Amino acid sequence: MSNLKLKNVMILQLNPTILVETPLGRGHAIFVIDYGMHQNTCWVVALEKDGVVKHFDCNDILISTNFTYHLNFERNTEFYQKVATE
Repeated sequence: MSNLKLKNVMILQLNPTILVETPLGRGHAIFVIDYGMHQNTCWVVALEKDGVVKHFDCNDILISTNFTYHLNFERNTEFYQKVATE
């Protein structure tokens, strides 16, 4: 462990949590870990389906659609327009 130099590690607890989409399904992001400029950010997510906590690379995370704040709205616009016309 003495050779490991973690000088600029930042851990941010998200309060409130952020609803996200992961490769394993929807979950709540509870922490974000930034190891510095040479590594991708790590998101710590509690999955909704079983409560398992997993670590995900930032490239595997999508913020879930939030219609109030228009977050990721365009991704689901076609689906909701289709549902509204049926």
